[in-house]
Amino acid sequence: MNLGLKNRVAMIAAASKGIGKACAAALAAEGCKVSICARNLAELDQALAEISMVGEVMAVPADVSNPADLAHWHIRTLERFSHVDILVTNTGGPPVARFMALTDEQWNSGVESTLMNVVRMSRMVIPGMQDRKWGRLIHLTSIVAKQPQDELTISSTLRAGLSGLTKTMANQLGPDNITVNAVLMGYCLTDRLTHLAEIRHQEQGISLEEYYQKAAADIPLRRFGQPKEIGDTVAYLASERASFITGVSLPVDGGAIRATM
Repeated sequence: MNLGLKNRVAMIAAASKGIGKACAAALAAEGCKVSICARNLAELDQALAEISMVGEVMAVPADVSNPADLAHWHIRTLERFSHVDILVTNTGGPPVARFMALTDEQWNSGVESTLMNVVRMSRMVIPGMQDRKWGRLIHLTSIVAKQPQDELTISSTLRAGLSGLTKTMANQLGPDNITVNAVLMGYCLTDRLTHLAEIRHQEQGISLEEYYQKAAADIPLRRFGQPKEIGDTVAYLASERASFITGVSLPVDGGAIRATM
């Protein structure tokens, strides 16, 4: 299937590994010119080498929670590719704790790392998209936006907020032919899943292997997702084929969310 993405320019945040890298690889394979960023220089160089095998890519060291780093990444991308057609926002998970264990500092850190960088990245690229009357904004979030989890208090709060932001942005940017969607990721085989598993198996008093088996059994498809499956979803949402899809918070979770809406 031709997704109509050849020579489109895509920025993918935090793309040195895991789901970010999978999204960058999927877009590069469809013919996009790809700009990626990440904090870890060694991992960023490795991702650059791997993605270069399937398409054109540039890499800029940047911490997505740092406004100056984001601005620098955007400027470097414009210098290389002249404009941005697609933005994939991707953030690390905020602190893991139940409500009464969280401090103001942790809440502030979560807002900066999970919400405000999405706001800042979007503000950078929207004016150019409006000028060209074409754009795709895709926010990578989590199923906790629809199915909150007790120990993910900050994430559950802010991811739900991102779904609200996605809808309001879609309403406001639709007249400029810019679509805005969110991908609500389920349990995927990433470092974040490993981190949560380490916490949860101890809380539940079971072995790590037992926790993984139990968690997979709770998913209707009886398995965890692969980063590539998220990357393929993002590539479709960025495509011409998805031009009438906007304002959606799409679960990609193997059926883990139990709600009907």
